Amino acid sequence: MEGVIAANLAAVQKRIAAAARAVDRAPESVTLVAVSKTHPAASVRQALLAGHRVFGENRVQEAQAKYPELREEFPDLALHLIGPLQTNKVRDAVALFNVIESVDRLRLAQALASEMDRSGRRPPCLIEVNTGEEPQKAGIMPADADGFILACRERLALPIIGLMCVPPLDEEPAPHFALLREITRRNDLRLLSMGMSADFEKAIRFGATHVRVGTAIFGARGVSL
Repeated sequence: MEGVIAANLAAVQKRIAAAARAVDRAPESVTLVAVSKTHPAASVRQALLAGHRVFGENRVQEAQAKYPELREEFPDLALHLIGPLQTNKVRDAVALFNVIESVDRLRLAQALASEMDRSGRRPPCLIEVNTGEEPQKAGIMPADADGFILACRERLALPIIGLMCVPPLDEEPAPHFALLREITRRNDLRLLSMGMSADFEKAIRFGATHVRVGTAIFGARGVSL
């Protein structure tokens, strides 16, 4: 595995740079979030040794098992929560993550605001929008997004800095990326987290500032801790 992850990272970064330049964007305007869910700490360490510093995890418990020790060795790593967050894990999430990308309902937003007030830690947050309006998937419905963003910012004073989406697997992602971009623009938000291993280049064309790539870096999904 040694060397493979570094090579994969370099290849993905090269593709990000090419996609950005194709639409007259600076390559550094796109942040690669290396999604390490289900992959062991040893794999993350290989990416860190290769110079990468921004990672994404789906589950608080899994991140707690891997990242505290890695942070001791690499204190400048940044960890994004990109999966659903249960309200009973909010305290742990606020303590551990640098960015929380999956604010998806009012009860969670209220719990995050309360914990941030209690702890004094205020990790930036993104709101997850269910652009495909899929009943089985988390996220705010597009029609409710503006009101929810306003409530999070004004009533709860959450540090909302952008939006995130996961388009339906069986649909062309471009309309979903365009929709998320439009909601971001009209709410004067600056971060747009969209695009994964299969479609991150297209997401960059639609303005993604953060792309979440796992398989193209770490290989097929491993066994969860």
